[in-house]
Amino acid sequence: MMEFQKRESNIVVIINDLDDLKIGLKFLKSVEPLFAVAAACTGPLEVRRRSEGFTSLLFMIVSQQLSVAAASSVRRNLEEAKLTDEESLLACDETELRKCGLSMQKIRYAKALAAEEIDYSSFADMNDDEVVNRLTQILGIGRWTAEIYGMFSLGRADIFAAGDLALRESTRILFELDQRPSEGLMREMARPWSPWRTVAACQLWAYYRVVKQREGIS
Repeated sequence: MMEFQKRESNIVVIINDLDDLKIGLKFLKSVEPLFAVAAACTGPLEVRRRSEGFTSLLFMIVSQQLSVAAASSVRRNLEEAKLTDEESLLACDETELRKCGLSMQKIRYAKALAAEEIDYSSFADMNDDEVVNRLTQILGIGRWTAEIYGMFSLGRADIFAAGDLALRESTRILFELDQRPSEGLMREMARPWSPWRTVAACQLWAYYRVVKQREGIS
């Protein structure tokens, strides 16, 4: 059931189940008929909520600029080595993290996140922009990672990761554009899809999976 959380600056909608996705997709079809075309190709969307907190954000950092398969392999290695919490990451030797598949840059990012001592429960009191702004202050976390965390770990209904390559490619195909739209153009295109831009992204990722025969996001 759809959840509304009031913040000082606005009302935040939280996606909790399939009914929420259906409400969002119904709205999207009314403002952009091509979403109906995409939905007909993909079938029903799935709720892809992830856990909140350090481990989830760590895995998002790990996934940056990696294929879905490669990111899954590194995450599995970290889990098997029991290196998925702040204390173990800070105490771990870099050699062990390299064995798990992390580059030196990703090791710096992972340790910076572990040292940040984030109060993850505080995000419940922030609006979408505040969440993104807080996360992007951390070394190694750019806008894409912050937006993905907001969409999937916090369940925010109106965030759009416009810099995502799979979303841009899916949009190019669905909208029959001559070239892949820039991040700026994607944000402009997504403006009318508010307050359900997260659902729009999920539909575009699902469409990408069908037309490209591979996952666009892990």
